Amino acid sequence: MPPDAPESMGRSGEFGIACEIAHDPAVPASVKRLLLCLLLALPALAARPNFIIIFTDDQGYGDLGCFGSELIQTPHLDQLAREGRCFTSFYVASSVCTPSRAALLTGSYPKRVGLHQHVLFPQSRHGLNPSTLTLADVLKEAGYATACVGKWHLGHHPETLPTAHGFDSYFGIPYSNDMTHPDNKRKRKMSLDEAWKDPARGITSWNPPLMENEEIVQMPADQRTITRRYTDRAIEFVRDHREGPFFLYLAHSMPHIPLFVPDEIKDPDPKNAYTCVIEHIDTEVGRLVDTLRELEIEEDTVLVFTSDNGPWLPFKHHGGSAGPLRAGKGTTYEGGQRVPCVVWAPGRVPAGTRSAAFATTMDLLPTFASLAGAKLPEGRIDGIDLGKTFTGEAPSPREEMLFYTKNGKLEGIRQGEWKLLRKKQPELYHLATDLGERNNVAEEHPERVAALTRRMTRLDAEITENAVPVWRKP
Repeated sequence: MPPDAPESMGRSGEFGIACEIAHDPAVPASVKRLLLCLLLALPALAARPNFIIIFTDDQGYGDLGCFGSELIQTPHLDQLAREGRCFTSFYVASSVCTPSRAALLTGSYPKRVGLHQHVLFPQSRHGLNPSTLTLADVLKEAGYATACVGKWHLGHHPETLPTAHGFDSYFGIPYSNDMTHPDNKRKRKMSLDEAWKDPARGITSWNPPLMENEEIVQMPADQRTITRRYTDRAIEFVRDHREGPFFLYLAHSMPHIPLFVPDEIKDPDPKNAYTCVIEHIDTEVGRLVDTLRELEIEEDTVLVFTSDNGPWLPFKHHGGSAGPLRAGKGTTYEGGQRVPCVVWAPGRVPAGTRSAAFATTMDLLPTFASLAGAKLPEGRIDGIDLGKTFTGEAPSPREEMLFYTKNGKLEGIRQGEWKLLRKKQPELYHLATDLGERNNVAEEHPERVAALTRRMTRLDAEITENAVPVWRKP
């Protein structure tokens, strides 16, 4: 065996055959040298990266230092941006929780998997169909350990929880943290400011369950420590599976209202509540990344940090900022669906770079599958492999994306730099020159409006025809 060959490869299979050839005196030296180069390259070629997705809830485009915030301090995420790549034209498939999460995990428009009509509630009797392929299913089949930590919101019944969708384990709140088990009734009347000032009483004003796999382990969940406990579980999973490969889906319940942080770091002024929560999330991201560095697996890991939709603006200082974008959560304007995205993968993505490549959360499934060497089963998904876009080797192959309202109604399409929204009157924007969607040029481009309308109608018809029904409780 060549002296630099990894011991773990042994003499089995192709490597063993190659070693015999390398020691055969009849083989020319030039061939042996070439063979040795190939042998030394095998570990890199065979390596399958670990994957981590950190998905925050209702965090705006303008809520990170690396995305322009001058108010919120996010040193750990800013460091990831300096070591990784910011994607400034990154979208979710919906402006509200359930459909956005469905798209991320299935690589499909929410309508294709039947979860496009607003969000699930504790009294809902349906959820993501167990037969629907998820990112966790794909990676688990490829030999990955999988864990979901945090908010799920694709169904709280056993048939629809993470453990029914490819995840080996689950720890988190199964829906939004402002929802009350079991039927979303009997909430105490308490303002968000009051809950922030008196968190001990505030956590009892809502009654979300904290679950471990299929069992409720705490109710109401103590939301003062939930972000930290999610990170504790994530770190535990990473340590247990340091040899890899693993997939961790860490979906923070914050900064969805109501907002909480540990008592010892709380700013008592409710006007600083949102800032305090984002800075706490940033600290916890730092803890997780420090663990990767400590275990010396950072170069074996691809981490994506993003948000499920834009900021919930009506809640003012309990909500975030869309930065230069128009509107926020619940809308099809850029502020509702264009979200901050940082891709950190040391040695794989160009450090300290920014990309305006057109990309979506739906693209993560085929991208990760490709990087993992996993085969996607036959069947249509809407995501596109962006592996070479992440690394900067090629422009984004994505050319278009549909926009649906929070209730699942087709409302628009982006094609290239043009975006059409079909509201009471057509609205057409050229995003390269009008990021804030202030200048409606529909009247100046009637032919483009007509062409985009035809295209979005045709794409939606195909999705509707091939949609998978949701699971419904008998």
